[in-house]
Amino acid sequence: MKFILGSGSPRRLELLGQIGLVPEAVRAPDIDETPARNELPRPYCARMAREKVAAVKADSGDIVLCADTTVALGRRILGKPLDSDEARAFLLALSGRRHKVITAIAVKRGDLVWEKDVVSTVRMKRLSDTELNTYLATDDWQGKAGGYGIQGPAAALIPWISGSFTAIVGLPLAETANLLRAAGYPLDKEAP
Repeated sequence: MKFILGSGSPRRLELLGQIGLVPEAVRAPDIDETPARNELPRPYCARMAREKVAAVKADSGDIVLCADTTVALGRRILGKPLDSDEARAFLLALSGRRHKVITAIAVKRGDLVWEKDVVSTVRMKRLSDTELNTYLATDDWQGKAGGYGIQGPAAALIPWISGSFTAIVGLPLAETANLLRAAGYPLDKEAP
């Protein structure tokens, strides 16, 4: 049995390390992440995790873990910004408001798939022009849903959350551990 992380995210790899897990392989799936017309954020996020786990090639006994994180402002999905202008637009939309961060996880072993999503609420402070420009200049927004990562410089912009910090970063660890156990991964083996 091999444990495969189906993600190119260094954050997910780091989070797994926090609970002592090191995948034997990392295989980032290549799928179309375009939301369907009128698709709502939570079903979209769950669909992405399912499609990612289905796209990762693995032997029948292997356990594959995939996840997707989506920032939702009401019914609007804020994905990874294409450039600094889009990141600016996302951050201005989030400024001074609460929004949802959804992380869906999917674990596959053979033909079986276990799924879970975690929804957290995040409040971003009202951003001054200086704060916005300073953050954008860090380039930390690149590759991050909603144009920010709570675990980096944007932490100074987030005064309040309700939910799972690790889910906001990109992988809810308690829920991930439970799904891996359900799939038969020996997560709780005792040290020799």
